[in-house]
Amino acid sequence: MSDLDRYGPWAVIAGGSEGVGAELARQLGAAGIDVVLVARRAGPLEETAASVRALGRKVRTVTADLTDPAAVDAITSVTDDVEVGLLVYNAGANTHGRPFTAGNLDGFRSVIDLNITAMLALTHHYAAPMRSRGRGGILLAGSLAGYVGTSTEAVYGGAKAFSRIFAEGLWAELREHGVDVLELVLGVTRTPAMERAGLNFDVPGMHVSDPADVAREGLAALPHGPVHVISGNEQLVDMRSTGDRARLVAGTEKVMRRLVPPR
Repeated sequence: MSDLDRYGPWAVIAGGSEGVGAELARQLGAAGIDVVLVARRAGPLEETAASVRALGRKVRTVTADLTDPAAVDAITSVTDDVEVGLLVYNAGANTHGRPFTAGNLDGFRSVIDLNITAMLALTHHYAAPMRSRGRGGILLAGSLAGYVGTSTEAVYGGAKAFSRIFAEGLWAELREHGVDVLELVLGVTRTPAMERAGLNFDVPGMHVSDPADVAREGLAALPHGPVHVISGNEQLVDMRSTGDRARLVAGTEKVMRRLVPPR
């Protein structure tokens, strides 16, 4: 990472307990930035915090479910006395991957709350001070799902499409004020969460990324927004930009049924 003054002295990482979030925390810590880690599960959260403290950095932790409206206040209150130069929103997930007519409406609302509502609230809280200071960074974790709809990712994919368009607009707003904005588009990544979901990482031709590599590439791309697709997934993004949407959706549906086990 270059120009550390733009992204310190503190970073907030929502979804910072494992996988890409944990790797981002450790890489930022190694670069001299203190971190606030936010996650729902206390055990992994404290393990990651300990690994960053071992690098000589200060760490604050917030155990919170970001679908709970109280979570945003819990996070922002922990940072009232420090300057946050970087917000990483890495907490998005498809927590209710069901066909829309077979799922629960509250479950789909929780997907929206996690991927949109809390992301907007935290970005709004931290972006304005960054703009006033004339420096800072906002990194939003996106997904290839935001480029095409499938039967079990209609809501999640829609949320990730929103995130990408929002990041582009925010980048346009803040680029002249010294604040970097990046939507980091992830593909299949070998994270504990994806392993718990039972993803089949052995689908022929599937590119699978390593969390440490994703974190490193994302931090390097942060000054070069508004969107960066993790290496190895560029061809998929190009394919998902086709005008023949019916053919694209039908083909992607077949791949998703091999990648994600039925519920």
